[in-house]
Amino acid sequence: MYKIGITGGIGSGKSTVAELFKILGVSVYSSDQRAKFLMVSNPLVRTQIENTFGVKAYIGKELNKAYIASKVFSDSKELEKLNAIVHPAVKIDFDLWCLAQKSAYVLKEAAILFESKANIGLDKVILVTAPKALRISRVVERDQSSEKEVLGRMDKQWSDLKKRTLSDFEIVNNEKKSVLVQVLEIHKAIVALH
Repeated sequence: MYKIGITGGIGSGKSTVAELFKILGVSVYSSDQRAKFLMVSNPLVRTQIENTFGVKAYIGKELNKAYIASKVFSDSKELEKLNAIVHPAVKIDFDLWCLAQKSAYVLKEAAILFESKANIGLDKVILVTAPKALRISRVVERDQSSEKEVLGRMDKQWSDLKKRTLSDFEIVNNEKKSVLVQVLEIHKAIVALH
């Protein structure tokens, strides 16, 4: 089974693109959603997070997102600690998930695919790009964040230029080129690979 990564900076539209692939019958694994699920449901991950960040990391059975965010988004060393706990668990979860899929290929959607080395073991990578100003406006509207907060999150991700050199395909989501046409072309190319 072919394993294809799909990545892009915050607000690039990678989730929208992933939904189009789903319509084509491709199974899509959302690394961000599964990471959130595993932080709550996986006892080993939960214990490691509590041991690293303290008992305030959880409120009852729920992750204390505000507390964790205050710890990791202001200190890159703390973010590295969290990633060292969560990313290996996501990798195992993805590998198990792949075993249950029936589509010709699967997509692994991850915002920080290259940064987290989650591209290792994938056959190809699709990069979704969009102009910076458009990405900022999308995230401000979607998350009710300030422009400063969005820029801070963007600063923690690799540039499109750096990601482009490691990607096999690119979808330009600038509201000018048809994203659907680009998805169909890439889908056809991937299916032709095997």
